[in-house]
Amino acid sequence: MHLPLQRRGGAGRGSSMQTGFAFSKFADRLASIVELSSDDLDLLARMPSSISHLGPRHRLHKDNQPCHCCLLLQGYLCCQDADSRDAQITSIYVPGDLPDLHTVYDGRVDHDLLTLGSVVVAFVPHRYFREISALSPSMSRALLSLLLADASCLRNWIVNLGSRDALTRVAHLLCEITTRLRAVGLARDFRIPSLFTQSDLAAACGLSAVHANRSIQELRRSNLLQWQSKTITITDWNGLVRLAGFDPDYLRLRDYDTIEQQPGPMVTPHRRPAAAALLPQAR
Repeated sequence: MHLPLQRRGGAGRGSSMQTGFAFSKFADRLASIVELSSDDLDLLARMPSSISHLGPRHRLHKDNQPCHCCLLLQGYLCCQDADSRDAQITSIYVPGDLPDLHTVYDGRVDHDLLTLGSVVVAFVPHRYFREISALSPSMSRALLSLLLADASCLRNWIVNLGSRDALTRVAHLLCEITTRLRAVGLARDFRIPSLFTQSDLAAACGLSAVHANRSIQELRRSNLLQWQSKTITITDWNGLVRLAGFDPDYLRLRDYDTIEQQPGPMVTPHRRPAAAALLPQAR
C-alpha cells in the first residue's frame, strides 16, 4: 500500500519540529477510538503537514473554503461565536484532535476556530484524507468515527448547558477534558495545563464570570482540585466524577477502563487560597 504524498515541514520555528510528531499525535487520537492496523499506521506515517506555532486568540479560519484541516499538536483550540454578545464557546479541542475534519466533505465554515493560549498545529491537505479513505476502508471508518465522536460531544455539551447547575457544569467539563487528554497519553498524573481564563470558563459553561469563579472556589474548598496559575491538578478524581455525574460513554473511547479508571491522586489538605490566586483573569 503506497500513498504518493511527501511530508513537508513548516517554515521558521515549525521546521525544527520532529517529522513524526504530527503523525504520532493523530495516531494516538485515532487509536483511542478505533483499532489501527500496521497498514493504517503506514498510511498515517505518510501524512504531509505544514507545522505552525500560533499565539493566543489567533483565528485559524480566515476563509470560507479551506483546502486543509488543522491538526492540533500542542495547546487548546475552541469553537467560538465571536459575533455573539457573550462570545459563547461551543467546543474545546485537545492535542490529537481535528476540529475541522468536516471541511473535507463540506468546505463551508460557520464558526470561528480560535486558539486558547499558544498552540502548535499541523495543516494537512484535504486531498490526503480523501486518498487514505479511498485506499483503506478501515481508515475511512476511522475518520467517520472521529466525526461521530465530535457530534456526540456536541450533544453532551448541549445537555451540560441546558440541564446542569453551575458547579456541575464546571466539574463535568473538567472531567471531559481530563479524560480526553489521558486518552492520548497526556495528564497521566492528573495535572493539566490551565486552558481557561475566567472569561473562557464562563463562555464554555454558559455562566457569568462571577459564577464561574465561585464554582472554582467551591471545587477547591471541597479538595477536588487545585488551580494554580497555569496548572490544574485534580486532587480527587473519583469525587469530581461523582459530583459531575460524569459518564464517558459519549466520548466513544476504546479501553476506557484501562485509560481512566486508575486511582486518582490522594486528597491532600491545603489552605484556602487567596482570592487573587483562584483563577487567572482575562487580559
